[in-house]
Amino acid sequence: MEVLEEKPSDKYLPPPPSSPKEEIPNSSAATVASTSNKTENGAVKNGDTISKKIIKNGDMRLQVGDIKKAQLQTSEILKKNQAYIQKEEFRNTDTDENLNLVIRVPHKNFDALINSFSDGIGSVLSKNISSNDVTEEYTDVSIKLANKKIYLEKYRDMLKSAATTKDILEIQENIRELEDEIDVSEGRLRFIDDRVNYSTLNLSLYKEKVRSSATSKIGFGSRFGDSITEGWNSFVSFILGIISFWPFFLLIPLIVFLWRKWRSRRKTK
Repeated sequence: MEVLEEKPSDKYLPPPPSSPKEEIPNSSAATVASTSNKTENGAVKNGDTISKKIIKNGDMRLQVGDIKKAQLQTSEILKKNQAYIQKEEFRNTDTDENLNLVIRVPHKNFDALINSFSDGIGSVLSKNISSNDVTEEYTDVSIKLANKKIYLEKYRDMLKSAATTKDILEIQENIRELEDEIDVSEGRLRFIDDRVNYSTLNLSLYKEKVRSSATSKIGFGSRFGDSITEGWNSFVSFILGIISFWPFFLLIPLIVFLWRKWRSRRKTK
């Protein structure tokens, strides 16, 4: 039997190489999109769920009798609850003293910290506690991060087998963009983890220094001297206010002079 070899037809030829973006299967994104648990590198593992991500914040304003004493008590409370001061600001005016603190505390100790400040340091003037559930945002960022890492690995594999300069440059540009997006996503996840693991409390310690006959222990002589000083300051302010109108005082005589001159000419006519 004679065997004849035929030239394969065009329909059996291999398809032309696709572009880098087309070579990535759509099934990868669908597979990763169905996952929902964070792994070691910030991605998610299939079949599990991410634990709740709750960010707690609080604002408290306390009126105290002595700022320095209250500050020492605050240090003891922070040490007991493993908290630390992120920012401190002190303001002293003629009427009050204010010590503003931004406190970071482990989320498990947040409630205990609030209760400690509510008891014993001073009178609570205001308190506002809020909780923000960021689980959905965290899951969404994690899934997108996993997709980008899959694409990044495929682009790197394609770069090894790229034949033309155009393909190499295009793949390298895609790799650079993906690496930038991955850095942003990982930074966002680290920020959320930090806010979840450590709650934030804005604490304001307030001491009033208003002098009044009902609340002040200052004697009559001191208050009498203060009244004289305030009266003199008011008088000086009044004089200075009048002096500030000196351009108008110069303008009035000029207007009177011109009016009289005009009137005398009119009588002459």
